[in-house]
Amino acid sequence: MDSKPRILVVEDEESLARILGDYLTHSDMDHRWVGHGGQALEAFRDYRPDLVILDVMLPGVDGLTICKEIRKVSEIPVVLVTAKVEELDRLLGLELGADDYICKPFSPREVVARVKVILRRMRGLPRPEDSLFRCEEDSQTVSVQGQRLDLTPTEYRLLKLFLSHPGRVYSRDSIVELTYDMDQDVTDRVVDSHIKNLRKKIARELPEKEVIYSVYGVGYRFEL
Repeated sequence: MDSKPRILVVEDEESLARILGDYLTHSDMDHRWVGHGGQALEAFRDYRPDLVILDVMLPGVDGLTICKEIRKVSEIPVVLVTAKVEELDRLLGLELGADDYICKPFSPREVVARVKVILRRMRGLPRPEDSLFRCEEDSQTVSVQGQRLDLTPTEYRLLKLFLSHPGRVYSRDSIVELTYDMDQDVTDRVVDSHIKNLRKKIARELPEKEVIYSVYGVGYRFEL
């Protein structure tokens, strides 16, 4: 990654894009702005950004389609922007691979702060959870500060999912799709019950930390 991270901003509201661009520049980040969905993928290939801030509602090609196309060729972080709060569960349920989402209207300062956190993770700097949680694929176990958690298979899959993408918000639908067997009849209440039990088991080893957060109206997020 270059000394100045490259941020591709795909946003059809020019005034909003300019303000966000000013904040990115002030934070020592390079950026390129694209105002039409039909130009986004070409700009992505040409500019080779380190992160994409992608509006969902765009002229030409919508942001969801663009995100899908990006994920076919790259794992770089994508931050989705939406003006409709009710879209969030649907967006997250599609599991497009977005690393974060932002609702309009938003604070440019908050956006830049989130971008910095994501880029820090991409640089491979140590994360707090790395020193606390250890996931063993072979035995399908997770240890917290060296103490093995007594997890059911479902709880193990849940925690493994959260550990794989700290900070990402998962809707209940996406949790069911990614964690449970396809032939299982799983309701939101079942998911909530497993999350509750998982929280209790983690809390025994980390009594002063909450690591699984409820995101109102959407789902859950793991973060230290």
